[in-house]
Amino acid sequence: MTSSSRWAQAVPLLAVLGSVVALGIGTSFAKQLFPLVGSLGTTALRVGFSACWLLLIWRPWRWTTTRADFKSLVRYGMALGCMNLMFYQSIKTIPFGVAVAIEFSGPLAVAFFTSRQRIDYLWIAFAIVGLGLLLPLGHDVRSLDPAGVGFGLGAAVFWAAYILFGKKVGHLHAGHSVALGLTMAAITVVPFGVWHAGSALLQPEILLYGIGVAAVSSAIPISLEMVALKRLTPAAFGVMASMEPAVAALMGVLVLDEQLSGLQWLAIGLVMCAAAGSAATAKPDAHRGPADEIVQ
Repeated sequence: MTSSSRWAQAVPLLAVLGSVVALGIGTSFAKQLFPLVGSLGTTALRVGFSACWLLLIWRPWRWTTTRADFKSLVRYGMALGCMNLMFYQSIKTIPFGVAVAIEFSGPLAVAFFTSRQRIDYLWIAFAIVGLGLLLPLGHDVRSLDPAGVGFGLGAAVFWAAYILFGKKVGHLHAGHSVALGLTMAAITVVPFGVWHAGSALLQPEILLYGIGVAAVSSAIPISLEMVALKRLTPAAFGVMASMEPAVAALMGVLVLDEQLSGLQWLAIGLVMCAAAGSAATAKPDAHRGPADEIVQ
C-alpha cells in the first residue's frame, strides 16, 4: 500500500476524530460562560452564532424551500434548539462526559426501536447497564444531581425527535437543512437567553467568546463531518462518532477539572460500546438525520 493510499484512508478517520475533539473543546469552553450569562445565555450565544456561521458558509437561500420542507425544518430546528437547552442545563450540575453519555440514549433508542435484529438486544443490554450505573438510584454519595440527569434525559428525548424530524428533510442538501435547522433552533432558544441574561449578552468580550465557541463547536465539526461522510459508510462513521462520550469526559477532566469515579468511566464505556455496536450492525437504511452528531 502506497503512502498516498494510506493517507487517503486516514483522512476521513482523522476528520471524525477532529470533529469530535472540536465539539468537546467548544462545549467545554462554552461551559466557562455559565458564571457570566448562565446556561440559557450560553445556549443562546452558542446556537445563535452557530446559525450565523452556517448561514455564511452554506448560504441556504441558494436552494428552493417548499412549504412542506419549511414545516419540516421548523420541527427539526425546534427539536435541535430544545435539545441544546436541555443539554446545557444538564452540564450545569453534572459532568460533561456523563451528560453526553446520558444524552446518547436518545439516538440509541431510535436505533433499537427501528430495528428487528437480534444483535440489538446485546447493545440494549450495554446501554441499560451503562445508564443504570450513571443514574442517581440511591447508590453512594457520589450520585449525580437528579435535576441534571433529568435535563440530560430531556436532551436525549429531543435528540431522538431531532433524528426523526431530520429524516423528513434528509432529501435536502446537508448544508441547506443544517443551516436552516440551526436558524430555527436559534429562533427557539435565543429568547430564553435574552430573558435570563439580558444585556450581559451584549458585552463585547462575551460576544467574541461566543463567536469563537460557535466556530469551534459547530462550523469546524460540521465541515469535518462532511469530509468524513463522503468517504466513510454510515456504519463506520457511527462507530467513530461513538468516541464522543469519552472525548467529552476527557475534555471535562482537562478543561473543566471535573473528576469521574471508576463506575462512571465504566458506564461511559458501556454506552460507547452500545453506540458503536448499534452503528456497526445497523442496516443500510439508517436512522440518521443530516449531521445528527453535531448536537452540543
